[in-house]
Amino acid sequence: MLKAQSLDVGYDHKKILNDFKIDVSKGEIVSIIGPNGSGKSTALKAMSRMIPVQGGKIFLDGKDLHSLKKKTISQMMSVLLQTNEPPSDITVEELVKYGRTPHKKWYERTNDEDLSIVDWAIEKTGLTPLKDRLVSSLSGGEGQRAWIAMSLAQRPKVLMLDEPTTYLDIAHQLQLLELVHTVNRDLGMTVVMVLHDLNQASIYSDKICVISKGTIVKYGTSEEVMTKEMIRSVYGVECEIDSHYQHGKPRINLVGISRETTH
Repeated sequence: MLKAQSLDVGYDHKKILNDFKIDVSKGEIVSIIGPNGSGKSTALKAMSRMIPVQGGKIFLDGKDLHSLKKKTISQMMSVLLQTNEPPSDITVEELVKYGRTPHKKWYERTNDEDLSIVDWAIEKTGLTPLKDRLVSSLSGGEGQRAWIAMSLAQRPKVLMLDEPTTYLDIAHQLQLLELVHTVNRDLGMTVVMVLHDLNQASIYSDKICVISKGTIVKYGTSEEVMTKEMIRSVYGVECEIDSHYQHGKPRINLVGISRETTH
């Protein structure tokens, strides 16, 4: 569904991503993890054509991304960055309606099908009681759900999220990740997201991509990726790993700073 081949990205003569390769199958949830400044967000932006690449290719549903029109990409892919600023004095329902824009010609008005999809997206994200509220009046968790509702109304094949749990308390983090999991399961939507929390990545991902210093260190299932050796090498910390009692996936228990690695 989404494939990056040997991407190179840099700014001001500084290499940020080097030979970045990833192949995301249809219906997978893939999380990108790594230390701060490792290139996670850059990878997400490069794969969505938000920033230029110096080398390599990106394929979306088998088509070269750079050969597609922006409108076509917007119909197939939705990208939510860490911070999103809505227009002033806009309600939740009005924001979600923006998700239909890629599917409309400039002169077309919102029709019954659009409204049905908007209502569905609002209901799916649990925002029906809040649909007439101003987005600016929402809590952090509610606001994140509103933006995801807009993305759902877009009906993309690929949903890309850059650190969607940032600034949220633990309850809202889990609520949001459960929503992402539900959308993936019920709609078969492919999800690529940048996460910081290793346990959240382990639990909610089909595959995990580990980036360090702009290079992929590991890419595979939680069981393949989440090892003590990887965490020591990439993060410079010691840990113990056992299995989550509900999911059976690796659970990381941090112990302390590694004596072998300094960052």
